[in-house]
Amino acid sequence: MSPERRREMIVLAALPLVAEYGTAVTTSQVARAAGIGEATIFRVFTDKDELLDACVAEALHPGHVLEQLAAVPLDQPLAARLTEAAEAMRAHMTRIGTVLGALHASGHRSSRDRRPSPGDRTDAPTGAAGEGATGRPGGSHPPGGREASLRQTREALTELFEPDREALRLPPERLAALFMDLMFAGSRRPAGDTAPDVAELVDVFVHGALTRPGSAEEGAR
Repeated sequence: MSPERRREMIVLAALPLVAEYGTAVTTSQVARAAGIGEATIFRVFTDKDELLDACVAEALHPGHVLEQLAAVPLDQPLAARLTEAAEAMRAHMTRIGTVLGALHASGHRSSRDRRPSPGDRTDAPTGAAGEGATGRPGGSHPPGGREASLRQTREALTELFEPDREALRLPPERLAALFMDLMFAGSRRPAGDTAPDVAELVDVFVHGALTRPGSAEEGAR
């Protein structure tokens, strides 16, 4: 198995544990979940902090949600397409929130925030050699960073609007941007608020808040 594939396998095994335990997760727990020896972790990660950074990178990486958006059948009604897209995006944002929330609550700092000091020690055996922090899942950010991720997601959503271009009030690109804003706004709702039903959210987005066009204006007269 290549070092890159081994890193990916370890990160995928670690993610549920990180979401549950935050920084309290141990490399022995990760090793058991991955079905490997603990020493194997330190052949591809310098220490546990690098593994945690890789877990953050994997949680943030848009690859999985982009695959799901690309797999949405374009021959179904627009509302059905957007419902599948919204569910995929919500699951992605939930995973991000769970992993980052657990790490933040348990005091994890990213590699950019950590500053080595004399006497610092790692839990890696002497001689462990980690790889470069680039790409997925071993780096701190996907290639191109946050802007690239947002652009790729918007482009994938645009493709879902494209089959109905002639019937849309706005260009597919603009509607994709608005739909993204709607989904991200939902992720910032106050604590304790119940998440809106995805089908209901999509129905209002596609068909509007009025029972029929002009009904609000007519009722105000």
